[in-house]
Amino acid sequence: QVQLVESGGGLVQAGGSLRLSCGASGRIFRPARMGWFRQAPGKEREVTAISWSGGGTYYVDSVKGRFTISRDNAKNTVYLQMNNLKPEDTAVYYCAAALTSAGEYQYWGQGTQVTVSS
Repeated sequence: QVQLVESGGGLVQAGGSLRLSCGASGRIFRPARMGWFRQAPGKEREVTAISWSGGGTYYVDSVKGRFTISRDNAKNTVYLQMNNLKPEDTAVYYCAAALTSAGEYQYWGQGTQVTVSS
């Protein structure tokens, strides 16, 4: 079984930065796709950034130019560098991993809270 564990969330002022990390433990696996999702209070969970093993990335429009997703395959870890944070970025952030390049994600972390104060 694979477990994903996020870390790096916290409270930051608007304009500040945070880096989220998501490490995978358990059996060795090579996910084709790892992503970061977020869910703000009263809203549905939304995809924030995706990294494919082939090198492609995707960002939701609201974070383009501010967030960067990266992977360390040797450590089975994915990061989300978040710069110039805004109050609307406040949410619980989840990482997820998928064995295929499209479709459902098989593994999810427990989430880490990010709060941006104005």
